Amino acid sequence: MFAGKQKSVYIINGFLEAGKTEFIKFTLSQDYFRIKGNTLLILCEEGEEEYPADLMKKSNTDMILIEDEEQMNPIQLAAIEKTYKPDRIIIEWNGMWNFKEFKMPSNWKLAQQITVIDASTFPVYFTNMKSLLAEQIRNSEMIIFNRCDNVRNDLPTYRRNIKAVNQAADVVFEDANGEINEIFEEDLPYDLSKDEIVLDTNAYGIFYLDAMDHPERYIGKRLVFQALCMTPPEFPKGFFIPGRMAMTCCAQDMAFLGYACQYGEGQAPVKDRDWVVVTVTVTKEFFPDYGGEGPVLHAVSIEKSREPKDAVVSFTA
Repeated sequence: MFAGKQKSVYIINGFLEAGKTEFIKFTLSQDYFRIKGNTLLILCEEGEEEYPADLMKKSNTDMILIEDEEQMNPIQLAAIEKTYKPDRIIIEWNGMWNFKEFKMPSNWKLAQQITVIDASTFPVYFTNMKSLLAEQIRNSEMIIFNRCDNVRNDLPTYRRNIKAVNQAADVVFEDANGEINEIFEEDLPYDLSKDEIVLDTNAYGIFYLDAMDHPERYIGKRLVFQALCMTPPEFPKGFFIPGRMAMTCCAQDMAFLGYACQYGEGQAPVKDRDWVVVTVTVTKEFFPDYGGEGPVLHAVSIEKSREPKDAVVSFTA
């Protein structure tokens, strides 16, 4: 059997019309996925999407079609490698084939496995072809759900279905506008079922973002957090903003994150730039500076404090 130098193999799983070809085309067009030498793309089925000749030429990619599952064996694949002499291999896998039985030549090493799923048809496949789907996702590093526009309310369930099979996989959801930066309730670093939720610096940042998208999760909740106070002159009397400075990219990219908060009866106003520990309850109501409804905090208690060592929320990697 032919055995050349080690080859990196990228396997893209998914059922027919799941979006595998679209994903591979996008990947081949990116500078980060280009290396010296050529790429061999092995198609295990033909879908409606085609690979443009100019993209294949520009990315230095050869393409072959193997429609017989029995030909996906080490001997046949080694012969193909000998013919094309690729520097790496991408396999667009047929989702109806048994991935569990797939074997590669000894010098082929799996570099990454990704499963692409059409979110609009996921329940059908999950219900009727669960074993085939499980074999696709069990060893995948990343699961990409596309076409999520009309099933957003079902995404937490889809994610749980995937995690039950592959706990370590990264699960990505995409709609027509790109990746959905969704925070699911089970991923929050605090328990929403508790009577009182204490937020540290990082948890405050997550609360701020999540409350913006899902204010209903926090209505009636009691929160405790340390905050820097802002008192905008244009705010209505009796309101201030407890929040945190946040760095989203670099030190030059700073923003203040906070929601309007109403003083409780008899509470003394805070001064601008004061540090406090606040206990608040959350409502969703109209506030002029929001231009509509949003999270509004109501102070239960306000206690003066010192500036903490971790004063800035960081969203950098």
